[in-house]
Amino acid sequence: MESETSDWPYTATQDHHHHIPIDLFGSKKHAGLPRGILSFTDASGNIVFKVHRQPPNPSSIKLLLDPNDNPLFSIHRHHNGNWKCYKGSGDGEKEVMFEVKRTVKTFTRIELEVIFSGERLNDDVCDLRVIGSPFKRSCSIYKNTDLVAQSYVQA
Repeated sequence: MESETSDWPYTATQDHHHHIPIDLFGSKKHAGLPRGILSFTDASGNIVFKVHRQPPNPSSIKLLLDPNDNPLFSIHRHHNGNWKCYKGSGDGEKEVMFEVKRTVKTFTRIELEVIFSGERLNDDVCDLRVIGSPFKRSCSIYKNTDLVAQSYVQA
């Protein structure tokens, strides 16, 4: 597990929010990492996150790791196309952090609803909506009608 002297620069502040750089670059080809490990780096090329598939069924469970290989979340894909994300490696007690439901899947468009765990008045309301284009390899993330993030592939 995470040690007290972690050299990961993106640590929690007193209000438990994480400092994450604005620009993250995703790649499956990062020097020093085995082939197929998806890494996210900051503008300086420092690894911020890694995504690792878990055996024995590598398509259904993925781990989001910090640069020191400490598990932050485990992501479990279900047969209905939905995902659940658990805190840590997902071993033992599983604390659900959020759930993702696919609402639209066409040849040119995908829409997802993200629902964070916790007490809520209306379970039918999603917290975030992700709208993406597989061909453009891009997506936009909305909270209500406000755009909060975008991803795109640089030419």
